[in-house]
Amino acid sequence: MKRILRKASVLLMASAMLLAYSCSDDNTNEGGGNGDGGNGGTTEVDPLLFENGTQLGNGDAEYEFKGKYTLKKGTYLMKGWIYVTEGSELTIEPGTVIKGDKETKASLIVERGGKLIAQGTASEPIVFTSEMEPGNRRPGDWGGIILCGRAKNNKTVMQIEGGPRSEHGGDNDADNSGVLSYVRVEFAGYPFNPDEEINGVTFGSVGSGTKVDHVQVSYCNDDSFEWFGGCVNAQYLIAYHGWDDEFDTDNGYSGKVQYALSVRNPRIADTSVSNGFESDNNADGAATSPFTSAVFSNVTFVGPIGQDPAFMNESSYINAGDVNPNNGSKLGQFQAAMQVRRNSRLSCFNSVAMGYPVGVIIENDKGSTTQDWATNGLLKLRNIYFAQMTILGSDKNKSFVNESAADPSQPSFSATFFQKPENNNTVLTNISDLMLRQPNSLQASPNYGPIAGSPLVGKTGLFTDPMLSGFEEVDYIGAFKSDSDADNWTLGWAEFDPQNKVY
Repeated sequence: MKRILRKASVLLMASAMLLAYSCSDDNTNEGGGNGDGGNGGTTEVDPLLFENGTQLGNGDAEYEFKGKYTLKKGTYLMKGWIYVTEGSELTIEPGTVIKGDKETKASLIVERGGKLIAQGTASEPIVFTSEMEPGNRRPGDWGGIILCGRAKNNKTVMQIEGGPRSEHGGDNDADNSGVLSYVRVEFAGYPFNPDEEINGVTFGSVGSGTKVDHVQVSYCNDDSFEWFGGCVNAQYLIAYHGWDDEFDTDNGYSGKVQYALSVRNPRIADTSVSNGFESDNNADGAATSPFTSAVFSNVTFVGPIGQDPAFMNESSYINAGDVNPNNGSKLGQFQAAMQVRRNSRLSCFNSVAMGYPVGVIIENDKGSTTQDWATNGLLKLRNIYFAQMTILGSDKNKSFVNESAADPSQPSFSATFFQKPENNNTVLTNISDLMLRQPNSLQASPNYGPIAGSPLVGKTGLFTDPMLSGFEEVDYIGAFKSDSDADNWTLGWAEFDPQNKVY
C-alpha cells in the first residue's frame, strides 16, 4: 500500500477499567497482572496511567505517554491509537497477549526517539491479536504495529503510512527503536478509510540499532511487513496468509534480511494484485538516493498454486472464504513471487519460490531504469529456485504473459535475466521437484523444510558475493536446512492456526 494519507482524528478511547501499577526506584511504571490479566480475564490498558501521560484534544481524544513503562505478563485489551512518544520506552514482558479493540481500530505507534522493547521467548512469545473469539477473527480486526525512527530515507522526512500523525526519517542510520523479538501480530490492518490500512508491522526509517527477529504476521488486511527507508536488519520472519504483499520495501530501505517464510492462502489476494516481494525506490519512480537496496537471503515463498487443485486466479475462486472481513477491502488476483520496479535495487540470494502466476517482474515503470540496475549488477537475483510458475517472467505489472513491456511480441527481460548463467538460478516444472516435506498450508502440520535428497541442500559457494557480507553462511537454499524439528525455527513461538487459538 503506497498512499499519502490524512492525519488521524479518531485515536484512543478511554478505558472502562483501570490498570493497577506501581512506581519503582528507576521511575519506571510497572502495570499489569499475574499472567491472566490479574483477575482471570482481560485488562484494558489505560494510557492515562502511563507516567506523565497527556490527553490531547476533546471528544475524539488523542492519547500519548511519556516516560518508561513496563507492561507485566498478562492478557490485555488495547483501545485506540497509543503513541510511544520521543524519549519514552514501553517494555512488554514475555508471554503477554494484547488484544486489539476493533471498534477503536487499536494500534501501537512508536514515534521517532521512542522505543518498544518487546522481547518474547520461544516458549513465551508476545502476541498482538484480535479481540474476537476463536473462529470469528478476521483480517483487519485491529490496526497494527508501527515503528518510526531517525535513519535515512530518500524523502528526508515522511509521514508514516496508514493515517497516524507520526513522521519518520533523519540522518542516524544507527538509530535504535527497541526490540521486536519472538512476537506474533495477527488479524491487523483495519481500514480506517477505504483502501487506507495499517500494515501488520510497518518500519519507518528504522535504524540498525533496532533488534528484529522471530516475528510472524498472520492474516493482515494489507502488507505483512513494509519498510519505508531505514536500514534495520532482520532474521526469522514469517508472513502468513496476508491480504496484499508479503515483504514490501520502499524509500531507500537498505537492510539485510535472512531466513524468511512467505505463505499465501490461495483464496486471499488484494485488488492491487498480491506479490511476495513488492519493491520500489519510491512511489513516483524517481532515481533518488539512498536507493532501495535491501538484500534478502534464504527466503521460502509458498504461492497459491499447488495448495488447492481447484485454484483459479480469478474472483470466482479468490473470495477469502470464511475469513472475509466484509470491511470494504477489495479482493483481486495473485501476481508474482518477486516484483522489483520504480528504480529499486533490491537483491535476493539463496531462496526458493513456488506456485505463483508469475515468477519475477523487473519493471521499468514510471520512467524508471530498474532493468539497467539488473544489467549493471546493482540488482541481483542469484542462487534461486523457481518451481511451478505459470510463466517465468514479465516486464509489465498485471500482465500474466511472458512478454516485454517495450515489445509484447518479444520475451521478457525479466525471464531472460533470471536465466543468465552467471545468476545460477534454476527453474523446475513442479513443486514436488523441490522435495519439501509438506508445503501446503491448507493441510494440517505444514512443514516447509526440504527432505533428504532435495536439490536445495548440500550447497557450496552460496555466500561469495560481496552483497552478502555479514550474513550467516549456510549450505542450503530457502529458509530451512531440513524438515527436522531441530532445523524448524518456527517451533514453539509461531502459530499457523490463529483463527482457533485460545487466548
